[in-house]
Amino acid sequence: MIITFVVAASENNVIGKDNGLLWHLPNDMKFFKNTTWGMPVIMGRKTFESLKRKPLTGRFNIVLTSHKDIESANGEKIIIADSPEHSIQLAQHTDCKESFVIGGGEVYKAFMPMVHKIYLTRVHTELDGDTFLPEVNWKEWECNFSHDFPADEKHKFPYSFQLWTRKPQHEMITD
Repeated sequence: MIITFVVAASENNVIGKDNGLLWHLPNDMKFFKNTTWGMPVIMGRKTFESLKRKPLTGRFNIVLTSHKDIESANGEKIIIADSPEHSIQLAQHTDCKESFVIGGGEVYKAFMPMVHKIYLTRVHTELDGDTFLPEVNWKEWECNFSHDFPADEKHKFPYSFQLWTRKPQHEMITD
């Protein structure tokens, strides 16, 4: 199964503060919805709670947590996993070929060794936050796509949509 991160991060890798986002980027939200629609999304408990415990419509919602009694606010089905490996096994039962890790910081960190692709919305600003995208060794990755967008009346900050794929092991540059 292909493991893919979908993440928006500032230049200093901040992805959130106080269990919420620090920006409103409608184009990023559309991209996120279109990319993950019909697919398994893997998130941590805090990310699920930031969604007001409402599963994302049209997706298989897998919540990575040690809290076995967590439920959705509206009674919709969520799938509970107790480890990254367990969440991948559960995602494989959906017959999808790809699953999307959508946060938060600790979940990205846990999946970093096994991720194949990163859809990164790079928000071109530095912000104060308490949740971060873990350090990525970009020497191990190739940028396949990058498209820049300026700030405008709907987007406070300039941003870039980027697609990164992990280089094959034999091509990786070691430090």
